[in-house]
Amino acid sequence: MSKSEGMSEFFHKGKPFFAVVFIQFGFAGMDILSKVALNEGMSNYVFVVYRHAVATLVMAPFAILLDRKTRPKMTRPIFFKIMMLALLEPVIDQNLYFMGLKATTATFAAAMSNVLPAITFVMACILRVEKLNLKSIHSQAKVLGTVTTVAGAMVMTLMKGPIIELFWTKGRTYHEVATSGVDLHHSLKGAFMITVGCVSWSGFMILQSITLKSYPSEISLTAWICLMGTIEGGILALIMERGNPAAWAIKWDTTLMATVYTGIVCSGLAYYIQGLVMRVKGPVFVTAFSPLCMIIVAVMGSIILAEQMYLGRVIGAIVIVAGLYLVVWGLSKDNKLPSVPIDEKIIALEEQMPGKECEESHYHKVITVKASDGVASV
Repeated sequence: MSKSEGMSEFFHKGKPFFAVVFIQFGFAGMDILSKVALNEGMSNYVFVVYRHAVATLVMAPFAILLDRKTRPKMTRPIFFKIMMLALLEPVIDQNLYFMGLKATTATFAAAMSNVLPAITFVMACILRVEKLNLKSIHSQAKVLGTVTTVAGAMVMTLMKGPIIELFWTKGRTYHEVATSGVDLHHSLKGAFMITVGCVSWSGFMILQSITLKSYPSEISLTAWICLMGTIEGGILALIMERGNPAAWAIKWDTTLMATVYTGIVCSGLAYYIQGLVMRVKGPVFVTAFSPLCMIIVAVMGSIILAEQMYLGRVIGAIVIVAGLYLVVWGLSKDNKLPSVPIDEKIIALEEQMPGKECEESHYHKVITVKASDGVASV
């Protein structure tokens, strides 16, 4: 294999990894810009509406042009699933996440989101999408990882500890709104909102993977989700912000930048790329990279927002990451079933049968052995 062919194969196999890393960088930027916009007084309800309106305007033309010949027929069950997708992620998850972000810090919100893979695993077991065998070490790792992740989230919420001084934060005056205003009450409130949002987000991930099987058009599905999210979020915003027309005003500052950025990158592109990767690798692979977002936000938050970093939250974040990868390891091992050659399986079956029965079975019985590469009959 030549060097160029090797590089081509590397980039081909690495596409899913590059895609999810790009999504996490996008989410990290969202946490920083959204925190600034919310601190400046922008309504989270209006923010969600404008964000998905921008995403709809960007993604709809691509869906109309690129999917005009391959777009599946819209049916009532599919449209109902799209309405539920728009309700779960754009409306419920994002509003709760931004409310939790407003009550805490960008680093705290990103770290709490690391419970997403564990919640997705629990929901998959409840819905029987994921099988659980407590006698298997892989299933035990998944359960232990889920418990560890929840424990890490509790540590991060309840423990504070001393401030950790980083080399770029020494001698700096920390932003009052971003730090001193975050007490235990706000941490608990924010943690609860973000956790409930993650439950909704997990439901969105599972339902999106199911919907793509009957509506295999990622761009069109993304455009539909953004459009319905704008409509459903608009209804909620009109109710929550009634009598406050000033909440709908948007200025040429960070609020506009946050709206455009999150709409294009974190809704339009993220939903689309997430769907592409999910069809190949599954939802667990997509959620496995969420700790990367926490690391990026922690660094960017301390630099841009002057957020303080506490020892308790660092310990909690480490525990969350450890539990997360226990879950991911267990899931990945379950997908790699050991394959035994067909001949060996047939010999093993014959050895378990008495001599005469074995001979008779060659003439009167058919033994079928399922293998990863086909079915053998004797």
